[in-house]
This record gives sequence, C-alpha cells and structure tokens, in this order.
Amino acid sequence: MAKGHKRKSAPGDVASNRQASFRFNLLERYECGIVLTGTEVKSLREGGVQLKDAYAVVRDGEVWLMGMYIAPYGPAARENHDPERPRKLLLRRAEIDRLVGRTHEKGLTLVPTRVYFSEPGSRAKVEIALARGKDVYDKRETIRKREVAREIQRELREARR
Repeated sequence: MAKGHKRKSAPGDVASNRQASFRFNLLERYECGIVLTGTEVKSLREGGVQLKDAYAVVRDGEVWLMGMYIAPYGPAARENHDPERPRKLLLRRAEIDRLVGRTHEKGLTLVPTRVYFSEPGSRAKVEIALARGKDVYDKRETIRKREVAREIQRELREARR
C-alpha cells in the first residue's frame, strides 16, 4: 500500500516533476532564479507548489514559467497572490539566446524538473530542462527498465535472507 507522504527526488527540494522524466527525454538542464512575491515564498517554504502541468516559454527575450501552481498562503488573507500567474525566470543572456535557438527546433520544449532553495543565500531556484517528447514505445521501454530493476532488487533482497 502507498504511504501517506510525498516522495521527493533530492534532499532540500520543495517540489519535483517526476512525470517530466517519464514524458520527455531530458537533454540539457539549467538552474535559474525565479521572481516571486512574499506570499509565494512563504507558501513555497510550506511546500505548497505543483509542477505537473508547468512549462517554460521564451517571450521577448525573457523566460517565463507558465502553469506552476503555488498555493495561496493562509495567513495572508486578502494580500495573496494569483496561484497560477506567469513567473519570470532569471537566466544569463547567453543562456537565453541559446534556449531561443534550441526551442525553435521541432519537438523541443522547456520543462521545469524541480524547485528548491539554494543553501548559501536561501534563494528559490527552478531547474528547467530542454526536453524532447517521448513516443509511446519509449514510454513502454522506460516502464520495462523500471520493472526489471525492481525485480533485480527484489531477488537480491531475497538472496540476502
């Protein structure tokens, strides 16, 4: 049976998009800052973020994160933020120019893979990946590899007993 807690991919992560690696082949990863309001940061610290349907676009020389849901912060009442507003991502100009060229290629998109706080300055960061969509065959292959790895682990555990 499933346990009642969320699974996180790495320690320190606020949220991770585990569906991204299943739906897409992740080619390149970029770490970028994100422009947030005060209530969004507080909600992030509580873990109220969802990345499942989020994506990034390059518009007018800036990178925007669309569809990321940050839950309203309870104590803020009426000074709260819009949960699904577009959020600006902070990247270097050279990286943005490179992404502009790569995203115009057929089949490539920008997908957020995780949200976390950096250690020294404790700033919110988003990891985005340049990704290519998988075919149904590729998805089946991923499932098959996962099941084989699970079976191997099960056999090793049984052999140790």
